[in-house]
Amino acid sequence: MAPVTIARHGLLLVVTAVSLYLLAPALLEVFGAFDQLDDINPLWFVAMIALQVGSYACMWAVQRLSIRIRRWGPVITSQLASNAFGRIVPGGVAAAGAMQYAMLVRAGVPGAAAASGMTASSLLVFGTLLTLPLLAVPAIVSGAGVNPELVHAAIAGAVVFVALFALGAACIVWDRPLEVIGGAAQSVRNRVLRRRPPLTGVAERLIRERDVVLDVLGRQWWEALLGAAGRWVLDYLTLLAALYAVGAHPRASLVLLAFFAAQLLGTLPLTPGGLGFVEAGLTGTLALAGVGAAASVVATLAYRIVSFWLPIPAGGVAAFLHRRHYGENGSAKSRVKRSSTAAPVGRNASPGPE
Repeated sequence: MAPVTIARHGLLLVVTAVSLYLLAPALLEVFGAFDQLDDINPLWFVAMIALQVGSYACMWAVQRLSIRIRRWGPVITSQLASNAFGRIVPGGVAAAGAMQYAMLVRAGVPGAAAASGMTASSLLVFGTLLTLPLLAVPAIVSGAGVNPELVHAAIAGAVVFVALFALGAACIVWDRPLEVIGGAAQSVRNRVLRRRPPLTGVAERLIRERDVVLDVLGRQWWEALLGAAGRWVLDYLTLLAALYAVGAHPRASLVLLAFFAAQLLGTLPLTPGGLGFVEAGLTGTLALAGVGAAASVVATLAYRIVSFWLPIPAGGVAAFLHRRHYGENGSAKSRVKRSSTAAPVGRNASPGPE
């Protein structure tokens, strides 16, 4: 290993250690509430796990459409394993991407199809996440709240899902929504960071990335958009369920903003999976949303157990199954079927890239 690479890895480990040290009080506060989980009805954990399984299933559907393969197995095992790996190593996003690419190729997916599909699915899912704050603005302005009944929370989730899909579809069909979003983001950034050189071309970049997604997905973009919206809405409902489980009933619009902030913090490469940053940020934003301090800590712990910690052992099992089925360098069977593995999913789909 080159000295520069060793130095870079060493610096990353130091940054991770310092970040965890600074975030230790928040982590200790959250994990210190572990005994209070006994007060939560176990059925709430069943509901949260079911919602997370649905969220992951939506992500698998998006990747399967983007990569354009018929089988679910390679997508599910590679995504679970790489996701778990990215949560235990510093700089996990890049490491997880490289691992999933290698696992897909080992399963017989052409490298170009795997790379383009992973890029398109990542752009679509992350772009969908960035639209969430826009959905919370009308509810905040109108002062709409959340009814304590779970059925009303489900209705709120359905409304968010429909709005998210509609906004995403508008961004795919027309350039104007992306121009407005990009222009607003660029204006806010330049006003906040006045001392830095002004940022330009945000709207044009969003349109280019949208075109990348369309080039890969073709006519199946709306199916992938449904999956991307479902991925975030079901995850958001998991957080809502955790709040209901501890007896908190905050406004759904404010919880949506807290959820959005937590997801952005989870992308920070300073700690594995945003560990510490998400706990500190989520407890703080939930408090701003009207949740009591004690309830926000317990809800955060319950949500993170289901959404962050449980997928790690699941990823280990997925890695074992993938390696057992495809071997170290890919089984002969998968190499023989490489061309059929990359076949389009739908009737109208174009052939995948070679």
